[in-house]
Amino acid sequence: VFCQTRKKIGTNVLSKIFADLRDQLKKQGLMNEVFSFVDATHLISKANLWKERDKAIAEKYEKLNNENVSKFSADNPAKIGCKGKDKYWYGYKQHTSVDMQTGLINKVAITPANVTGASGFKHACPSQRACYLDKGYCINPAPKIAKAKGVHLAAIKKNNMKNKNKDQDRWYSGIRSPYERVFSQRERRVRYRRVAKNQFAAFMQAICFNLKRIMVLNPPNICLS
Repeated sequence: VFCQTRKKIGTNVLSKIFADLRDQLKKQGLMNEVFSFVDATHLISKANLWKERDKAIAEKYEKLNNENVSKFSADNPAKIGCKGKDKYWYGYKQHTSVDMQTGLINKVAITPANVTGASGFKHACPSQRACYLDKGYCINPAPKIAKAKGVHLAAIKKNNMKNKNKDQDRWYSGIRSPYERVFSQRERRVRYRRVAKNQFAAFMQAICFNLKRIMVLNPPNICLS
C-alpha cells in the first residue's frame, strides 16, 4: 500500500504538502523560527558490506570505499559515513531542523552518508534568528551558510579551538537536550533504496510527527486545511 501511495503522490508533491502544513503552522503562531535546533541522524541502508568488499577485491581494488562502492552495491546513491573516529555505517544521513518553541519539525532532508553535517546544513538551516547545533557544525561551510541567511550560529566548539568557551558550550548543550527526542524516535534502518524514496519516507514521518505534536500542544482555535 505504501509503495502504491508513494508512486501516486511522489516526493515532489509530498514536499509541497509538508511545506503547506509548515506555512499554516507559522501563520497560526506555532512555528516562528526564533530559536531552531538542527542535527543529523545516520540511517543504515545495509548492516555490512562483506559481499561488496569481496567483489571489489576480486576486481583488483585495494579496498572498498566511497569512490567504488556504487559499482558493487544495489543501493548506488548510498555512501559510507563516519561519525567520530570509529563509527562507520553505509547508507544515508537525515538533516532535520526543529522549532524550539513547540518542538515541531521545520525542515527535513536526506543525503548520502558521506555528506557532513556542516555541508548538509544548507538543507536544514532556518531562515532567521538563532540556531543551536553540536560541534559538527562549528566548521565551514556551516558558518558561511548561517551568515548568508542572517542566522546566528550557536554551535558548540571543538575542544582544540582557541575560542572555545566551556561554560557557554555547557549552556548550549542544556538548551539542546530537550529536543533530542525528535531524533531518538527515528528508525535508523531504512526500508528503501535511493534518496528519493527515503526522502518521501522522511516527509511522511515529519508530517505525522507534527500532527501528533499538535495534538499534544492542543492549541486553541487551530484550523488546518
